[in-house]
Amino acid sequence: MAVTASRSLLLIRPAVLPGFGPSLGISSFFITLVILFPVSALLAYSAELSLVQYWQAVTDPRVLASYRVTLGAALYATAASVLIGLLLAWVTVRYDFPGRRLLDTLIDLPFALPTAVAGLTLAVLLAPTGWVGQWFELAGLKIAYAYPGIVVAMTFTSLPFVVRTIQPVLQDFGTEVEEAARTLGASRAQIFWRVILPTLIPAVVTGGAQSFIRSLGEFGAVVMIAGNIPFQTEVSSLMIFVRLQEYEYPAAAAIATVILLTSLLLMFGLYVLQGRVLRWQRSAG
Repeated sequence: MAVTASRSLLLIRPAVLPGFGPSLGISSFFITLVILFPVSALLAYSAELSLVQYWQAVTDPRVLASYRVTLGAALYATAASVLIGLLLAWVTVRYDFPGRRLLDTLIDLPFALPTAVAGLTLAVLLAPTGWVGQWFELAGLKIAYAYPGIVVAMTFTSLPFVVRTIQPVLQDFGTEVEEAARTLGASRAQIFWRVILPTLIPAVVTGGAQSFIRSLGEFGAVVMIAGNIPFQTEVSSLMIFVRLQEYEYPAAAAIATVILLTSLLLMFGLYVLQGRVLRWQRSAG
């Protein structure tokens, strides 16, 4: 009876937002306007090419080199983002210290800062004559206007995805389980690897995948610091810009479809992987 009464109250109580029809209509209109129309225009441009022309556009040696540079740098940047992001999430959640809120706010700086400004700032700092780059120059390491600069720029712009994904999981996890494991004689390493890390795996995978996808499409920050040397430090997004400057719009759209398809496949793979990890955790628990 109580369940029936509660259901009837839910049906009678007016919804705060508009009904299902208006909500679905507004959401669908927004998705169509912001996502489907641009994607349709992209596909329309690439459809102007024949299959042979499309294949030539996406497999040009210079374009293939940009794929390799982008994928490699994105992998390195994702690994760095996961490690640094995990540490930042742990510090900002588990410790209370002066400046913690400021540090937590600065994590979102790449979201608010234009990527071109971020790239220019990193280039100035990491240049051979910059405040930081001069010390690497003494060691014979070149960061700005070289391949490492791409990794640094991608890490900077994608780091918040990892931190903001892990933080809520750490906040909900609490310390009770750790204290119970400690009373049972578990060491710090055992607590981290067997208690904490399995709980964080879905968040780490999600944040890392989002970081990788974000790095694939990075343009402003990378262009300012990479040096943009053909076959060495050119990324795929820059190749799209180059083709647009050459007024080869269908070729630019063809390269963009490759990046779009890669991102969609990665997001779908992430969805499948998340489901498998959750099922594994439930079976293990």
